[in-house]
Amino acid sequence: MKVLLTGSNGQLGQALRLSLPKAIKGEPLELIATSRQGGNGMIALDLADRDACRAAVVEHRPDWVLNAGAYTAVDRAETDSQLAHRVNGEAPRAFAEALLSTGGRLLQVSTDFVFSGDQGHPYQPEQALAPLGVYGASKAAGEQAVGELLGFGSDGHGAILRTSWVYGAVGKNFLLTMLRLHREKASQGESLAVVADQVGCPTSTLGLAGACGALIVRRLSGVLHWSDAGAASWYDFAVAIGELAQAQGLLDQPAPVRPLSSKDYPTPARRPAYSLLDCSSSREQLGLPAQHWRAALQEVIADVGA
Repeated sequence: MKVLLTGSNGQLGQALRLSLPKAIKGEPLELIATSRQGGNGMIALDLADRDACRAAVVEHRPDWVLNAGAYTAVDRAETDSQLAHRVNGEAPRAFAEALLSTGGRLLQVSTDFVFSGDQGHPYQPEQALAPLGVYGASKAAGEQAVGELLGFGSDGHGAILRTSWVYGAVGKNFLLTMLRLHREKASQGESLAVVADQVGCPTSTLGLAGACGALIVRRLSGVLHWSDAGAASWYDFAVAIGELAQAQGLLDQPAPVRPLSSKDYPTPARRPAYSLLDCSSSREQLGLPAQHWRAALQEVIADVGA
């Protein structure tokens, strides 16, 4: 079985390269890892180049395209909308168009930002999309392209796996930023201010990579949700990072964390105020248990310190 992986050098891509099964039902899995620059065993593939995306599928004829690459600069997308839509919307469409002729399947990793965050209770996979900004709209366009071209359900060859607040031991993410700021602020005797009125759930790349692997093994089609269990604000997440990092010896002392209102921390792109994903039916389909986000965070912090 061949899996063409995009974004292989990103935080999720690196977790996938380590955790995808070596074989599925006795058949060896051949991983074709791609990244924008290539190198280090990866093939160069620019997701902003639709022709290159189609050509990669035609050349390698994968059984699955696992599209873990994305334009994720949420605020910059507001002024760089063309590139965001090329990477997040047009690349999935190009993959899907090519897969129509080769017969493969597409797993598109998506985001909680396709929802507005207005309803105040967890979002179901089948709910209508209502993104607030360019980033969410571009990811929604990618989802829609997969559904239109490859279809969902028993006869479909398309799958969407939405997730939220992704972080890991490598890359650029909230965890690593907070570890740095805790050190800096604590050494200067200062506090750290973090938004407390946006609610969702942190998701470890370790668990998310496992969900992607289970989806491929089970050949699922449709829209699924995956995050770690529980709920948190960014403030809660920042406090937990400080506490757990100190307990594991990564910090001598965490900085005090002050709750901040979104109104006091304006950003170019609006964020959903409540973007918790209902993952109950998806966990059943994937055959994977829930893990509380704090337990997952403890595992990742251990990896950072290893």
